[in-house]
Amino acid sequence: MDVASTLKQLLNERILMLDGAMGTMIQGYTLQEDDFRGDRFAHHPSNLKGNNDLLSLTQPHIIKAIHLAYLRAGADIIETNTFNSTQVSQADYQLQDLSFELNLAAAKIAKQAAAEVSTPDKPRFVAGVLGPTSRTATLSPDVNDPAFRNIVFDDLVADYLISIDGLVQGGSDILLIETVFDTLNAKAAVFAVQQYFEDHDIELPLMISGTITDASGRTLSGQTAEAFWYSLAHAKPISVGLNCALGAEELRPYVETLSKIVPTHVSAHPNAGLPNEFGEYDQSPQEMTAIIKEFADSGFINIVGGCCGTTPEFIQQIAHSVAQCPPRRVPQASNDCQLSGLEPFVINAQSLFVNVGERTNITGSAKFARLIREQDYDTALDIARDQVENGAQIIDINMDEGMLDSKGAMVRFLNLIAAEPDISRVPIMVDSSKWDIIEAGLKCIQGKAIVNSMSLKEGEADFIVKAQLCKRYGAAVVVMAFDEHGQADTFTRKTQICERSYRILTEQVGFNPQDIIFDPNIFAIGTGIEEHNNYAVDFIEATAWIKANVA
Repeated sequence: MDVASTLKQLLNERILMLDGAMGTMIQGYTLQEDDFRGDRFAHHPSNLKGNNDLLSLTQPHIIKAIHLAYLRAGADIIETNTFNSTQVSQADYQLQDLSFELNLAAAKIAKQAAAEVSTPDKPRFVAGVLGPTSRTATLSPDVNDPAFRNIVFDDLVADYLISIDGLVQGGSDILLIETVFDTLNAKAAVFAVQQYFEDHDIELPLMISGTITDASGRTLSGQTAEAFWYSLAHAKPISVGLNCALGAEELRPYVETLSKIVPTHVSAHPNAGLPNEFGEYDQSPQEMTAIIKEFADSGFINIVGGCCGTTPEFIQQIAHSVAQCPPRRVPQASNDCQLSGLEPFVINAQSLFVNVGERTNITGSAKFARLIREQDYDTALDIARDQVENGAQIIDINMDEGMLDSKGAMVRFLNLIAAEPDISRVPIMVDSSKWDIIEAGLKCIQGKAIVNSMSLKEGEADFIVKAQLCKRYGAAVVVMAFDEHGQADTFTRKTQICERSYRILTEQVGFNPQDIIFDPNIFAIGTGIEEHNNYAVDFIEATAWIKANVA
């Protein structure tokens, strides 16, 4: 049986144990600058104390000993010492060129430790950790320019690909995207994981764990737990959960939220309570264990462990307490269309209609087009804000090819929207007749967006390539009733094109049916009033047919 199958079987049988904090254990060794440097980095120009990931190269015996301590305490899954092993994070120490080597070495150490303890009755797994990096793609570090970014999606993807390569070559059984404070960073990590799997014809189980930063119940980039899940559901992870920032007691309501809606396994590895005024954790293993036991008794979790402040003693006591608790039962996936901005938005059978604000569209609003051309983005943002305040549940952002720099305008406007929670709380519909503008927009959105639009106008091959990318970016799609012969102008043409598009998307691309939105074209180009009336009848009848037959 392969790793994925074994892991799934175990998750159906019992609650699995993740390990605890790596940093807390390293602190216990009271290492000094020379310990971090070792012989190899004795003359490195910058300070290295605190670069825990470097210890996989300079003090590998310490990292292995920590892994073994957690394994002997009952951990089923241990995490590689790679939380900061991306190039962007290692650049803080002028060690960005070590990224691959750090990931490779850390995975090998963890794999060796797991192999020493693993038995046929209790197999152990290594989760290759992809940390959040030290930067955020959704938020600006410059208070004077909210559209500025010091990291962008493509750079994150390239960085994560290097880390993934090291983790996989080092023997990781699982990949874990963890401590996600910015969902756009995580979407870039998912994009990289899926690209790596495709390029190397492999697939490992994927775990994702976000972090709720405070009592607001949101990530640092502003999303609720439910919106966070909708944004990343396309990754099809074996588990999704929460870790860090909060103790178990404070994390409970958000773990409960995920447990009710997520059609995969749920994990939690909280801190040992909240830090005191010295940044230390005072919660005892007994106190944390009692809270986690209630998680298990309530049916919230499938995987549990510890984050900051936890040690093997915590893992041992938690493992003993949940050993007889049944794992959470995974619910059936919803058939609803689940979108998100900072907040979730669901379209289902009870939705009478969906109000899409289209005044932020340069082809439909002369005023908006003028404001964008004049780079009056503040006033343009007011238009978006007014739409949401007046009931728009989704806002359509269109920057078409008629502008001098449509792609740049799309990126800047979406980055500005990200800094406006009263706008970005709703999902974004990215709209353009040019694919490169749509794709540039998708790389700026942490929520689950909609692409407007897709069609078979350029043929099946082009349709499939773009649909695959939409799926990888985690976007729903509006499909227009166009094909290689032009716009559908009859009931028969509308239904044939929509059914054909549906079959391609679901059977060849693997799209979820609930992520497909059809537009059967209510009017035909260049027709008069009488033709419009006939066309409207065809539209109504075609819409009814699509709802009844394409699902």
